Amino acid sequence: MLRLDQASRARVVVAGMGDAGLLAAINLVRHRRLVDVVGVSSKPGLISGQSLGWRLARPEEWVTRFNISYDRFRVLDRARLVHGSLTGLDTDARTVTVRSADGTTTREPYDALVLATGVSNGFWRQPELQDQSEIDKGLRDMHARFAAADSIAIVGGGATAVGSAAQLAEAFPAARIDLYFPGDRALTSHHPDVWNAVRARLERLRVHLYPGHRAELPADLSPAAGPVTFVTGQPPAEAGLVLWAVGRARPNTAWLPEDLLDPHGYVRVGADLRTPDHDRIWAVGDVAASDSLRGSARNGGPALVARNVVAALRGKPGRDVQIRGHAQGTVLGPLQDGLEIFSYAGRRVRIPRRPYFALERYLEGPFVYGGIRHR
Repeated sequence: MLRLDQASRARVVVAGMGDAGLLAAINLVRHRRLVDVVGVSSKPGLISGQSLGWRLARPEEWVTRFNISYDRFRVLDRARLVHGSLTGLDTDARTVTVRSADGTTTREPYDALVLATGVSNGFWRQPELQDQSEIDKGLRDMHARFAAADSIAIVGGGATAVGSAAQLAEAFPAARIDLYFPGDRALTSHHPDVWNAVRARLERLRVHLYPGHRAELPADLSPAAGPVTFVTGQPPAEAGLVLWAVGRARPNTAWLPEDLLDPHGYVRVGADLRTPDHDRIWAVGDVAASDSLRGSARNGGPALVARNVVAALRGKPGRDVQIRGHAQGTVLGPLQDGLEIFSYAGRRVRIPRRPYFALERYLEGPFVYGGIRHR
């Protein structure tokens, strides 16, 4: 049974420092009298998988919110960060193995381990070890490709596909934007009222909607010229560039022992996000098999997992993550007239553009991240 020796601080390793891992680490660091936090990441800073359409359409805005070097997070001054690829976990020795850019390997010991390595998805969520210059070049090059396209086909019915359609249509009005999805409606993980509102918005942006089109997926889902072919019998669709946003996510767990994983490769967890067979290991975010929607990536999962690690170190029980039946949050991202946020019940709130960016800068930085150094 895990419990802290009160004479010493526990070492907590956070494996993966994306959206969920970063927030978990920040919440853990706030208990600095109890824990020493070590964060391991293949990137030199946060590079989020969120808001793909905004990233492609207006990368200069997107980076201010979703691509932030770790040295700008004030709270992380009290953590130790390791830039490298995770290659192994020894649960008996309680160590993770990390390979750095020069090929050397180190072993990081832990008293408690939080797995937050996320998933790979398309070209925008990949686990490869990168430096900032590689990340910046990738952002510029992909934006240039979409800006130059005269027609863009977007394949998929989730929030990533729908949001990308809206962002690209607004940023590149001269391009034809087509959205293909397999069901009668898109956004099937959201309340039905969300799709009704979003569909009207897409139509105003002159996005062409094609329900009932299930695409035949190529082996390589990188953006490329069409055509898109369909298994549902419609004729092929030509496009200057195809964005595959079909949700073919793969958990970044190849480095983990199989006994931690479910049949699909995600980390098995209980309702308190602790792994069932290892009382020193938790998982949070898209890598955790908490539910079909990977709800611990939202619903306060990162703060909860930090609280539960601290509770376990004190010999106290943890709390359970609360999973909702529908997805919530923004779908389209910030557009020229502001940002719409949808609740689980389908209700929406719109924040005008200028107040939204002011809130991001002056509220989210201090209150969510504990302070960000602005450059």
